[in-house]
Amino acid sequence: MLSVRRCAVAVSAVFSLLALLYLSQIGFSVIKETYAQSRWQKELYARSQKVLHDYDGVRRFNQSFGELKPASNSYLNDLAIPEDRDSIIYERENATILMLCRNWEIEGVLQSMRSLEDRFNRRYKYDWTFLNDVPFDDYFIEATTAMASGKTQYGLIPPEDWNRPEWIDEELFEERLQMLKDRKVIYGDSKSYRNMCRFNSGFFFRQKLLDQYDYYFRVEPDVEYFCDFPYDPFKVMREKKKKYGFVISIFEYEDTVTTLWDTVEEFMELHPETLHPNNSLDFLTDSSMVGEFLPVVASSSDYNLCHFWSNFEIGDLNFFRSEEYLKYFNYLDSKGGFYYERWGDAPVHSIGAALLLDKNEIHHFDEIGYSHVPFNACPTSVSSRLVYRCQCDPNDESNVSVHPNSCLMRWWKNGSGKTFIR
Repeated sequence: MLSVRRCAVAVSAVFSLLALLYLSQIGFSVIKETYAQSRWQKELYARSQKVLHDYDGVRRFNQSFGELKPASNSYLNDLAIPEDRDSIIYERENATILMLCRNWEIEGVLQSMRSLEDRFNRRYKYDWTFLNDVPFDDYFIEATTAMASGKTQYGLIPPEDWNRPEWIDEELFEERLQMLKDRKVIYGDSKSYRNMCRFNSGFFFRQKLLDQYDYYFRVEPDVEYFCDFPYDPFKVMREKKKKYGFVISIFEYEDTVTTLWDTVEEFMELHPETLHPNNSLDFLTDSSMVGEFLPVVASSSDYNLCHFWSNFEIGDLNFFRSEEYLKYFNYLDSKGGFYYERWGDAPVHSIGAALLLDKNEIHHFDEIGYSHVPFNACPTSVSSRLVYRCQCDPNDESNVSVHPNSCLMRWWKNGSGKTFIR
């Protein structure tokens, strides 16, 4: 009986010891975890304080607007923005925001409008001008008028400015459509796309609604603007005497412009008087290595296929109305390449601007964040992205400015150079 009792006591003591050891381990783990968590919190706090102090300069919101800094090798120390941006009365330039769109694109139209209004136009209230080859319906007009901060106006494109010219050989046209469709060229068999490209190349600036303006800002459905605009781009255009502005520059599909450069060379030979002596021809023909990149697209002509992506462009309407540009467009149009091939308005605008303008009249808006599927443009300056509330990553693979498919570095080399406007 005594031995049984002793065994029970011994077992109880063992269990008590094990329980004590277990509880002590739990306590030690809790203490260890609490200590580690506390140390991590302190580290995070220290990091946040460092970031806070690193950007003390850009957080001084009570400064007045700084002047635009022209091309240089340095940035301004501080990005000064007003204490209450919404209380400022902004002066407008003689300009309009321009959209070529259709009634059924209303959802994408409103998305683009909302983005641009939030990021820029709600402060300036520039007019919106909408163009279509058929009348806009009541819902489109009502919805876009409600979304716009400025006046809205709606234009019906005359058939002679939109439709295929009568002198186009219909049999040859159909053959070429099928050929490009077989090659799987994007929009290769689209007739309406060709009408649009020709219209944007040579007729948009002739529309009566635009007669009253000096500048336009082209906007397309389903685009996004990532950052608050740091300035009025129309004001930059006027004050800096710019005629054409862009954000993205990439290579064109050669299958769409097979004979475009041959036609351009013919025009240059026939009308050398139209070429500006300080033009950007080298931007269009340089196929050497720039930085780490050779052109990613092989060209069978002297044209390297670089162009400014025209779905975002800010331009001087008087340049397109000029005798030089009209000569250029009319010569290209007479060759039928908008229909027999698929010449886009982007290379047509780009080549025209590069040849007919002083290279310093073309401007890269490098601080405007922009997205049009499949490419983005995002400002590289960290402080700019903070101050202008950008929602983009410059290191994202869709940011074409740092991609081999970009022609931007070729523009820096052969155009007006890299500018630092902050």
